[in-house]
Amino acid sequence: MVPIVIAAVTIIALGVNQAPAAQVSYYEVTRGAHPHDVAPAPDGTVWYTAQHQGALGILDPKTGKVTQIPLGPGSSPHGVIAGPDRAAWITDSGQNAIARFDPATKAVKLFPLPKDFPNANLNTATFDRKGILWFTGQAGVYGRVDPATGKVDAWKAPKGRGPYGIATTPNGDVWYVSLAGDHLVKIDTVSGDALMVPPPKPGVGPRRIWSDSKGLLWVSFWHTGEIGRYDPISKAWKVWSLPKSNAGCYAVYVDDKDKVWLTDFVANALVRFDPATEKFESFPSDRRGASVRQILGRPGEMWGAESGTDRLVVVRD
Repeated sequence: MVPIVIAAVTIIALGVNQAPAAQVSYYEVTRGAHPHDVAPAPDGTVWYTAQHQGALGILDPKTGKVTQIPLGPGSSPHGVIAGPDRAAWITDSGQNAIARFDPATKAVKLFPLPKDFPNANLNTATFDRKGILWFTGQAGVYGRVDPATGKVDAWKAPKGRGPYGIATTPNGDVWYVSLAGDHLVKIDTVSGDALMVPPPKPGVGPRRIWSDSKGLLWVSFWHTGEIGRYDPISKAWKVWSLPKSNAGCYAVYVDDKDKVWLTDFVANALVRFDPATEKFESFPSDRRGASVRQILGRPGEMWGAESGTDRLVVVRD
């Protein structure tokens, strides 16, 4: 399958200078997959969660070839990340388990949640600096998996429902955001205790979170169409509004150059924000209803999953 390539000159929302040209490419995946999350894999391929088909998808960008690995009966995968072991780690809400896919052996291994945490509605995962995987569940759960022992721990989230995006800072701190609970949480990675941090104003709906190279936390505000930056040292917030939308800021990812990437559901676009210049650049999809729910990158590439069009999208500099 040949990818669709569009040479795009990005649109400047603030300021008048023309942005550098960037190439936007689209890759069709299995029809009906509803790709939710995406992760560039260590071997150069790209993983995605085929949420509606209970599978992990694998795209080879060089050829456009797509394969899907069934994850198990009742599977409904949400998130996928690459682990330090070069395996794909998946939050599977359908099986109420963390799944590990080994690219070498093609084996899928499940790490079920404790029985007193059924129907956690697993969402997103991150690895801390000690190789422990931490995860969220929208039903009001957060927890961890020790890959070395297979032990799974889980805790009830403060204020109940809502745990969503989760990320690790350069110094190893683990933070998650609660969409329904409207707050941030710093997890004590030893005890599992949760320290809540309020948003800059009520009702923003923090959905995803990512750290830059300095440990500053970037948070997408779903309800208000804003991007917030929280400094854990000074405990100070700074907030910027999306240039075209007052709602629908879903995903956030900070690349290797400390540029902040966002998804804008209302404008149907990927957005890049430069904190140094405070300028936004927009990359609208060429199809309606793209609904990019999560984004991840590697140097020179930013990948997203268009859940509404059964495609993956990449912006290459």
